This record gives sequence, structure tokens and C-alpha cells, in this order.
Amino acid sequence: MANTNIDRETLRELADEGNESALDRLADLADAADEVGELSELLDEGSLHAGLLLTQRAAAAGDLRELQRIHDAGYDEAANELNRLLKTPADKHHM
Repeated sequence: MANTNIDRETLRELADEGNESALDRLADLADAADEVGELSELLDEGSLHAGLLLTQRAAAAGDLRELQRIHDAGYDEAANELNRLLKTPADKHHM
């Protein structure tokens, strides 16, 4: 990876100034470190990338409540995953 020496403090400063790439990078770092709380905070700050990462985690875990929370926090795609999970068992029974 090219920018492995960029520290979180610098990324945070850039993100606070509105740099979406820095916000995305913070989300990637939080995801890699398994820091779900930080990902949630980044989503609350408006990071759609954090929403994507949280949605992937929640969908893989089958966590319907977390998908709803992510959707309520502003990441609309979480609703698609939530609906997919809600429909999957019923669809399998009708095959």
C-alpha cells in the first residue's frame, strides 16, 4: 500500500476539513482494526464508506437490528440488505 505512513491524526484533520477521501481512509483503518465503534462514529459523521463497511459486517452476521440502525443513520443500502435477509428464509421455503 502506498500511503501506509499517514497517521490517523492527519487523516482526522483532513476529514474534519471535509476531505471525503480521508474520511474513507479512516473507515478502512477502523475496519482493518475491527473498531466497529469508530466505524459507527464515522457513519454518524456522514461517511457512506463506513456505512458500506458496517453493512457488510452486519449482513454477514445476519444482524437485522444493526442493519436497521445503519439505515436510520443515513446509509440507505443497509435497507436493501435488511430486506434481502428478511425475504431469504421465506423464499427458500417456497421453492
